Amino acid sequence: MPGTSKQASLPPWGYAVAGATGAVLANAVVYPLDIVKTRLQVQMKRQPTDPEPFTTNAHHYTSTFDAISKIVSDEGIIGLYSGINGALIGVASTNFAYFFWYSTIRAYYLSSQALPRPPNTATELSLGALAGAVAQVFTIPVAVVTTRQQTQSKGEKKGLIDTGREVVHSEDGWTGLWRGLKASLVLVVNPAITYGAYQRLKDVLFPGKKSLRPWEAFLLGAMSKALATIATQPLIVAKVGLQSRPPPARNGKPFKSFIEVMKYIIEHEGLLGLFKGIAPQITKGLLVQGLLMMTKERLEILFVLLFAYSQKIKSEKLRKMADAAAAKAQQTLPVIAK
Repeated sequence: MPGTSKQASLPPWGYAVAGATGAVLANAVVYPLDIVKTRLQVQMKRQPTDPEPFTTNAHHYTSTFDAISKIVSDEGIIGLYSGINGALIGVASTNFAYFFWYSTIRAYYLSSQALPRPPNTATELSLGALAGAVAQVFTIPVAVVTTRQQTQSKGEKKGLIDTGREVVHSEDGWTGLWRGLKASLVLVVNPAITYGAYQRLKDVLFPGKKSLRPWEAFLLGAMSKALATIATQPLIVAKVGLQSRPPPARNGKPFKSFIEVMKYIIEHEGLLGLFKGIAPQITKGLLVQGLLMMTKERLEILFVLLFAYSQKIKSEKLRKMADAAAAKAQQTLPVIAK
């Protein structure tokens, strides 16, 4: 992690590749939970006697297990992996961009200090937020398309490209690919809180420790993500509502802002509606963040070793070239008579 001795020996792309790889592996493992939490978040709670559903889904789900059983029953096991290609592309690109800019900005901040020392909590959160904002601007189109794929009914399933075209051909045009950007920019506080809390918890629970054991990294990742999820869940729900199709009760009229989504949810479900889907959201977050940080820590160590090895090989190659050049120069120099 940044802040250890690895900072001096591993370039930003090393952290970026490690973070993106860990994120892809972690999200692939728990992807069914991502489908479930998204479908729970786009539906509106209602009574069985309501004449018109407030949800974009063919079914109304009452819980995580109910959603899993109905999705498998209606779409098969494959239904739990709808949109996984786009999701993993989005995860890889977002995390690569985030970790690249986070390590770059953090390294620049540390080098600008007269007396280098670990940033305080406020600075750590600010660095994470700045890195997250830069990453979101470039990667949100994939998130929009993936959310649409995850909420498509069985008879409307489309691939990544076709779903993207559907978004572009909507009333928003190309700008539809950036729906929810404002909410996403606000939500950069989520990874900022996550990684800021991770750094602080690491300093508190494992002070001075340069390399964490897998279970230690998992524990810190899970704890930090739980804190961030609880704090930002209303915004997460609002962003999903913005990026998915509008509910039938709105007659195809899309939401214009995350504030409008939140007002609509409160009107139909009350304040607790802003926390719907929080169970799979937290479960997914705990597992993903724990696995991500555990994997990332191992990959960073591997990259440090590979980077050091490549530097050693390069140094030896340059030394051999210099020795060869010196030997050749000695052979071609004229003999000086004594």
